[in-house]
Amino acid sequence: MNDWKFSELEYNRPDFEAAKTQLSEWKKRVDSAASAQDIFDVMSELDTESKHLSTQYTLVYVRHTLDTTDEFYENEQEYLNEQLPELSPYQVALASAIADSAFRPEIEARYGKQYFTQIDLQRRSFCEKNIPLMQRESKLTMEYQKIMATCQIEFDGKTLNLYGIQKYFEHEDRKVREAAFRAYSNFYHEHEPRLEEIWDELITIRNEMGRNLGFENFIPLGYMNQGRTDYGVKEVESFREQVRRVLVPLCEKLYEAQAKRLGIPNVMVYDEKRIFADGNAQPIGDDEVLVPQAQKMYHELSPETGEFIDFMIEHSLMDLKNKPGKASTGYMTDLPDLLAPFVFSCFNGTIGDVQVLTHELGHAFAGYMAMRNQPISDYYSESTDIAEIHSMSMEQFCYPWAEYFFGDQADKFRFAHLQEAITFVPFGVAVDEFQHICYAHPELTPKERTREWHKLERKYMPWRAYKDDEFMFRGGWWYHKLHIFLYPFYYINYTLTTMGAMEFKKKDAENHEAAWADYLKLCKVGGSMSYLETLRHANLAVPFDDGAVAKATSYAAMILLKEIEEK
Repeated sequence: MNDWKFSELEYNRPDFEAAKTQLSEWKKRVDSAASAQDIFDVMSELDTESKHLSTQYTLVYVRHTLDTTDEFYENEQEYLNEQLPELSPYQVALASAIADSAFRPEIEARYGKQYFTQIDLQRRSFCEKNIPLMQRESKLTMEYQKIMATCQIEFDGKTLNLYGIQKYFEHEDRKVREAAFRAYSNFYHEHEPRLEEIWDELITIRNEMGRNLGFENFIPLGYMNQGRTDYGVKEVESFREQVRRVLVPLCEKLYEAQAKRLGIPNVMVYDEKRIFADGNAQPIGDDEVLVPQAQKMYHELSPETGEFIDFMIEHSLMDLKNKPGKASTGYMTDLPDLLAPFVFSCFNGTIGDVQVLTHELGHAFAGYMAMRNQPISDYYSESTDIAEIHSMSMEQFCYPWAEYFFGDQADKFRFAHLQEAITFVPFGVAVDEFQHICYAHPELTPKERTREWHKLERKYMPWRAYKDDEFMFRGGWWYHKLHIFLYPFYYINYTLTTMGAMEFKKKDAENHEAAWADYLKLCKVGGSMSYLETLRHANLAVPFDDGAVAKATSYAAMILLKEIEEK
């Protein structure tokens, strides 16, 4: 099947009762296996069926997020979210049988120890008591996502969604920027009562999941759900502290320089996205203009990326236009049956559009390479703390082609993008610490939790100023970060992997061929190694080590400080 388009792919509702029966049959065959080949045969059949189920789920997920008002796919999403947890006991039983098999040494010799590390995580993170909790969790996260997707903000004579209003944060008129941010803030303030309830219930549900597994709260389970096997809370705490000591002072200097460029006393929250007084770099067009430019760039970058982008375009594996009812998010997912990534976004005419064509396509390229280099679908996806290195590093590798997207404003883009890569990190670690606080202290009231966010802003973002926006000043900013609701403990990955991306930036400046070779190694290895093993395999440093943050960001800091001194 070579001639196909994403829109033409047929969805067939999975038969979950048949799947349970099949998983039980495979377990019996593993239990009675007379040779390693018997196990390999089961693993091959399991892999085929797992890829098919994953592909059907992806079709539903993508089509639901493309139009959250489509009742068919909304109902199918709810159905799958109800049914998938019911498979877990059967999946864990089969995985356990494989792990406990007398032929484990032969399996490990073929697939590596990471296969059993993943099974161990699966076993330790599963509990039948958690199935109804997972189902309730899915309903709540879908509700949050729908609130965000159906947002309608009346502004400038238009009805805008969350992506549409954010374009005004870069407007040349400071009063327009302020008014746009106030409209954005008001949306969250209006929904605060329900958002408080959703978050409160999610904390309760997730902490109960953790306790059902013998933990004090959800935090250990959250780490396991992110695939973390060779570091924990203490290492993440040490990283956050490095960010506070090293990057917060640098960011303060960058925002002081920005205030001078803009001719204002200090940068308010609604000024942060306006990097230059005469306007930010603007893309030369919409997706119909930018995608062909991206195709040209990827062909020039490497043979591998050229083949990849042709595949994405040929099969219509990107949906980038901003449309009513479309989920306010951006992501890459995959269709393992077809060895195909898929990229979703909502273009809004800012530099973020080009970041999608590098960041999300960086994820997609890594998936494309892993799916063609790894023997089983368990290794198609890497742990989440590695995944963002692919995307953020691709953003850096693409800097030489900025002219393709911004014309004579390319240098503006490069400076603004690099500054944002650094100034983002303190916010990212604040999101992580906020989640730790919420799950560790469920006794906090909703308003007390929001007050904790205010404290974290003082700690990690002391430049942040909201003028007279009472809701945002007391801590309302955190509500907009969907990862807190949907993907617990994911967000620290963006900050850890920024270190890897900054390393690749420096390596690329020194020796492009060597840097690209290491990047390809990183992409091809997929999820076949642990986090620390993957870093070593790609010749990257460990961000938890003392001094790692300063070392990783030194080259970027030098570029930025030199630029602001010259302006």
